[in-house]
Amino acid sequence: MSTRYLVTGGAGFIGSHLVRKLVTEGAAVRVVDNLSTGQLDRLKDLQESVEFIEGDLADDRVSDEVADGVECVFHQAAVPSVQRSVDDPIATNRANVTATLNLLESCRRAGVRRFIYAASSSAYGDTEVLPKTEAMSPNPLSPYALQKVVGERYCKLYFDLYRLETVSLRYFNVFGPSQDPYSEYSAVIPKFISALSAKKSITVYGDGEQSRDFTYVDNVVDANLLASKVDDAPGKVFNIGCGKRITLNNLIQLIERVLGVESTVIYAEAKSGDVRHSLADIALARRILGYSPKIMVEEGLRSTVEAMENRRS
Repeated sequence: MSTRYLVTGGAGFIGSHLVRKLVTEGAAVRVVDNLSTGQLDRLKDLQESVEFIEGDLADDRVSDEVADGVECVFHQAAVPSVQRSVDDPIATNRANVTATLNLLESCRRAGVRRFIYAASSSAYGDTEVLPKTEAMSPNPLSPYALQKVVGERYCKLYFDLYRLETVSLRYFNVFGPSQDPYSEYSAVIPKFISALSAKKSITVYGDGEQSRDFTYVDNVVDANLLASKVDDAPGKVFNIGCGKRITLNNLIQLIERVLGVESTVIYAEAKSGDVRHSLADIALARRILGYSPKIMVEEGLRSTVEAMENRRS
């Protein structure tokens, strides 16, 4: 029997890509998702290949159930939205902190070997120093960012106190196929692609000169698999990005080029809690995990556009 993996939030955007990769490699995979933002459609062709449990990890009975008999956990489940956390800090704390602590405790009791945590680059806040290195002090600007930092700290404590092998991966602006373009909390890339494909205007909050280290989802999946295997990874935090940044205005130009359209851009007031610039220093992940981003922004955009067009047709 191959190693049993648990992917929390496995019907979500990143989680479903991770599930697909594990199944392709012949692994035994259990998925838990409360379907608050996850979509079973993302797993419909994998239903025979995975064990799916619908449940909320903020309920400790659910976390006990899903951790049982598992060797490695990829904890992707979260409410991954700055704006939603600003709108509803209590509910997002339950999803992002309570659920994480429950799962860590269940994993400790169940004898899980390794726990990979989906952390966030939002931990860095708006410090002017670029690129962001893991040695910087966190400076969260939103409840979401703070909740993700708390999750990291719990992971480190569970490694130090209980020797549960925890690894935290700070994701930088992940994008790719199957990301939801329709929620008010959606990430900008699927929103922009969807609007431009339909010849609609797009709204940019701020002047468009804010920059991000946009990271194609396959790079993130690779980082998770490396983090599950490398001996020297536990107890550490790693940036997972491309090590390159692009402004939103340049991103729009790239999408225009891929789609062969011109956009109408409406500039609106910047949102509170938003970070001005973000760029990952990925030297530590290169050195310890052997991580190297294989797909950069333009190639990733082409794959994302193609997937969205296939889904529509």
